Amino acid sequence: MKQSTRDKILLLLLSGLALGFAYSPNRYRRILQVTGKEWRKIDEKELKSEIRSCYRSKLIKEKESADGSITYVLTEKGKMRILTFNFTELKIKQKVWDGKWRAVIFDIPEKLRWGRDSLRRKLKELGFHEFQKSVFVFPYDCKDEIDFIIEYYNMRKHVRFGVFDYVDNSAHLKEFFNLK
Repeated sequence: MKQSTRDKILLLLLSGLALGFAYSPNRYRRILQVTGKEWRKIDEKELKSEIRSCYRSKLIKEKESADGSITYVLTEKGKMRILTFNFTELKIKQKVWDGKWRAVIFDIPEKLRWGRDSLRRKLKELGFHEFQKSVFVFPYDCKDEIDFIIEYYNMRKHVRFGVFDYVDNSAHLKEFFNLK
């Protein structure tokens, strides 16, 4: 799916918020790299048109500062749209395997079955191996992506994430993920 200019604008505005919560210089730099790349890809005329459109559809709002400058900020509706977009486009980069296994373990009550089924479906879509019914394993670093998914479904108290050095049937997992 091609990312629209409107989605890029919303993502860029959300990046500004993310910078405020960046807790390490590496995260700060990563956010700036992604934001900078996307910013350079936007046509100026199209940008102005889409900002007006976002404003009309209440995805952003204007705030005037004491010095007369205008700042555009995301509304709750805009935040939800970009979170949904990010969720559907979510991918985990597969780097060199470090020999560790990442596990997502969950015990989600029956009354939240929709969340359990959705989480299970998303983990499979991302390439996780179903180790047991409520345990999924993946060989590459994915903590940020898993945190995002957990927050998206609002399932923090039912889901755990762990990193393991040893799994007793690692030969099967290595074969599943084509690892040596």
